[in-house]
Amino acid sequence: MTTLTPPRTIEFPESSVEKKVYNIVENFSEHIPITNDKNRLGYCLFKFMKGEGDPPTVALRSAKIKVVGISIDELAGKIDVELKKISEQK
Repeated sequence: MTTLTPPRTIEFPESSVEKKVYNIVENFSEHIPITNDKNRLGYCLFKFMKGEGDPPTVALRSAKIKVVGISIDELAGKIDVELKKISEQK
């Protein structure tokens, strides 16, 4: 039995909103230890930036993200500040 090579992953450009949002989530990886939680939160925050999703406070709770070493409200506040920086750059 053979194993095929995995499909290529196309990275978003550094200037894209997607990349910036996922980088914000990665910056808080010490508080969000599970990789799938980081991906899920990044997607939720990207939807929020497009005007389709919930704010960080709601997204952290509804996506059931495991948060370590900080309260959910504190993390949501820090993420909100970073997202405002992105929206100001547009």
